[in-house]
Amino acid sequence: MPLKVFSEDFMASLIEEAKINPRKRMHKNLHADYQEACQRFFNAIEPDSYLRPHCHGATQGAETLIAIKGLLAFLIFGNDGKLQAVHLFGAKNHAHKQSVAVGVEVQPGKWHTVISLESGSVLLELKGGPFDPEAPKYYASWAPEEMTKEGQIYLEALKREISLLGEPSEEGKLAIKH
Repeated sequence: MPLKVFSEDFMASLIEEAKINPRKRMHKNLHADYQEACQRFFNAIEPDSYLRPHCHGATQGAETLIAIKGLLAFLIFGNDGKLQAVHLFGAKNHAHKQSVAVGVEVQPGKWHTVISLESGSVLLELKGGPFDPEAPKYYASWAPEEMTKEGQIYLEALKREISLLGEPSEEGKLAIKH
């Protein structure tokens, strides 16, 4: 198909799928297969979705996230699990705020996660391909596994920490106080 159109109905359907999914998120690949040079997909993420902090290997390239709907937080951690930075990114009613970016890009080797701060949040994720599903994804040993009670407790603790950081800078970065 030479053209794909992504309507509000498409987004609404993806959001509804995320809401009923046990992981509280749902992605839709836009690439035809893992061999394409650019791997891209929409990811609808609800506020109760816990994405375990992880990093990508050097051969996996950068990861770019662009907000399509809602408001999200991109968190960066040190090797010890200490929160180093929080960047807000969002769309529509959030995009006009100087303190909220439209997207973020992270290089390989940086521990990170994304938290949805608003129901109905959707991001577009872009990565270099081809994608090797057998390539290791490095999950943080200091963070609980997904789909566990400990993971949900950790997610709530991260959200509390974000809420205590106050107003973000003009670049959308929240100040971390150690």
